[in-house]
Amino acid sequence: MRQNPPVTSGLVEYAVPVYTDFRGLILRGGMRVYIGFDDTDNEDSDFGTGKVARRYAKVISEQGSVWGVVRQQLLVDPRIPYTSHNSSACVVVDVEDPVSVGRLAELAAGHIEATAAAGSDPGLCIACEGDPSLPGLMEFGRRCTERIMAQKDAIRAAGSAFLSGHGGTNDGIIGAAAAVGLTASGWSGRFIEFSDLRQAPDPVSVGALRERGIRVVSLDRDAACPGPPDMVNTKGWLRPRLWGYEAVLPVAPAGPGLWQSLGEKRKKS
Repeated sequence: MRQNPPVTSGLVEYAVPVYTDFRGLILRGGMRVYIGFDDTDNEDSDFGTGKVARRYAKVISEQGSVWGVVRQQLLVDPRIPYTSHNSSACVVVDVEDPVSVGRLAELAAGHIEATAAAGSDPGLCIACEGDPSLPGLMEFGRRCTERIMAQKDAIRAAGSAFLSGHGGTNDGIIGAAAAVGLTASGWSGRFIEFSDLRQAPDPVSVGALRERGIRVVSLDRDAACPGPPDMVNTKGWLRPRLWGYEAVLPVAPAGPGLWQSLGEKRKKS
């Protein structure tokens, strides 16, 4: 393990640990792994951290089965130096065969090196299912949605999980750790990749969504149950939520046998 020189967040001065030797960290088969990214872009970037995470999901396809990529919304506050909406992303991978955490970290670090924008402050966090650090990361993630947190808080919360900064101020370790914690909690975020959701037709049947592993849930007053032949208008933006460790699409009634998903793509200003 080596450490970067101390950097300053504007609150305190500290050193950010960057782990470089993972040869002893091996995953068991049949384990879920959470890989968080943040701060890989700048104000002039053509794409943000979400797309960086989605591309990484393709890079590691041979290391395991990518269950999904989840966007996490953190606190929006003018005192936080975010680029657009202060969101981070987590790639969720199911590992069938034993694989080294180090290999996943090496691929992630290489991916950040190849795709992060100049002047960005990338961070990376990796935690495995059953890691004793996950409860602390979950609480840390929740706090990141409510208040301003510092790098020292992320380092403390990460515990035995993998956490590394990859340039600039390394502030990305905050959002990366939060992305892992919130996603591992199973009750936060929206999917930006899940079971070829971007190729789904619009409208799409409830049955077709179920086949993709997406549960359709009505949020109307009467809590009616959408049936398999019912159609859902996604407005060209199918983005299920992570609720109860499942991909859940909240909908509202739009007519007999018709539903409309909640939320839509944010218009660029």
